[in-house]
Amino acid sequence: MKPHDPFEIEILEAYESGKLESIATKAELARLREAARATAIKDRRVNIRMSAGDLRDIQVKAMQEGMPYQTLIASVLHKYVTGRLEERKPEPSQRSAEPKRRSPRNDRR
Repeated sequence: MKPHDPFEIEILEAYESGKLESIATKAELARLREAARATAIKDRRVNIRMSAGDLRDIQVKAMQEGMPYQTLIASVLHKYVTGRLEERKPEPSQRSAEPKRRSPRNDRR
């Protein structure tokens, strides 16, 4: 094992003496625990095809969350199958901007 540099030694000594204090919030710790749990219990491999744009967007979101993109995908799928993934309701301004869809029955004129 390579020897510790002076900064690592300083951190190790601070930890061992009890001088370090966690700054993580309870919500952040819960999110990290969930990510760790999802990562730890993977026992199957799945290959999927998706658009390059969707993959790029997922990778950006994963970077923002501070996790690997495959972990984010697994987490989203896990939340979906356990019923914990909720669809966002569009904001009122977005609803009015959407084109109105007509029923096929109303097209008979």
